[in-house]
Amino acid sequence: MSGKRLLLAAALAAGLVASPLPMANQVAAADSLVTHHEFQANCSVTTHRPDDPIVYPGLSGASHMHTFLGNTTTNATSTLGSLLAGGTSCKVPDDRSAYWFPTMYNGNTMIVPSGPQVVYYKSGVLDYTTVKPFPQGLRFVVGSPTATKDEFQHAPGAVEGFECGDSFHNWDFPTSLCPAGTQVNIRYQAPSCWDGIHLDSPDHQSHLAYPVNLVCPASHPVPVPMLEFKIAFPVDGDLSQVRLSSGRGYSWHYDFFNAWDPPTLAALVKHCINGGLQCDARGFDQYKPDRGAALDEHYRLPRA
Repeated sequence: MSGKRLLLAAALAAGLVASPLPMANQVAAADSLVTHHEFQANCSVTTHRPDDPIVYPGLSGASHMHTFLGNTTTNATSTLGSLLAGGTSCKVPDDRSAYWFPTMYNGNTMIVPSGPQVVYYKSGVLDYTTVKPFPQGLRFVVGSPTATKDEFQHAPGAVEGFECGDSFHNWDFPTSLCPAGTQVNIRYQAPSCWDGIHLDSPDHQSHLAYPVNLVCPASHPVPVPMLEFKIAFPVDGDLSQVRLSSGRGYSWHYDFFNAWDPPTLAALVKHCINGGLQCDARGFDQYKPDRGAALDEHYRLPRA
């Protein structure tokens, strides 16, 4: 029995939830509950470059060092066309999007996230059934390398800041020792309301907005997936020399350049986000296996 079913059964047994239904029907009701509306992109590190094709397009070496996930060809000259022609380190072969963030160092040693990293695609609005796929070519920057600690802490996209062991809500790198075998995680949410017109903007941010009371504002009426990078850096012990290529921990930011195959992204959004599921990269919810998956065993959209 899943954890969700156990919790409901325990609550019913304790009299905390009143229900006239037999237990079998109560379990069925538990399976129909919507507790999540998300899927994952699992993408590994491809390279590190002092490039940023959104902020400094065409200018190789103009940026601080970035760590790139997803598309294997990303560099300063990347365009939608070049990304679509490139490969990918993501589990879904038709996700050729580029994901990147400032590189982490411990002193002068680069800290490289190992294995597939998690980028959640979620609903950022209350009515998750209205979320639409990103248009191909949409690109944006989340956060700022010049943010102050206060700005980072109170940014609408901050979730848990930096985590290490049992230490959470750190707006800079934890000052205490991270237990051996743990790692430093960072979570930060992107805006999820699009103006419906522009694929980019001069500041690479204002064509998107955060929801207000979980509803998209009139200026940005189109709800799109809310990205949440969850990056795990394999570093523990003394973090006093840990830094980002952009500065202190609160300079954390990230970039996204959408190069998904449109039908594949649309299928995952419809099945997982609009469908109220907690999906993996294949679009499968292990707690509701009867709902099936959006993609086949090769992580591809079944074609007629």
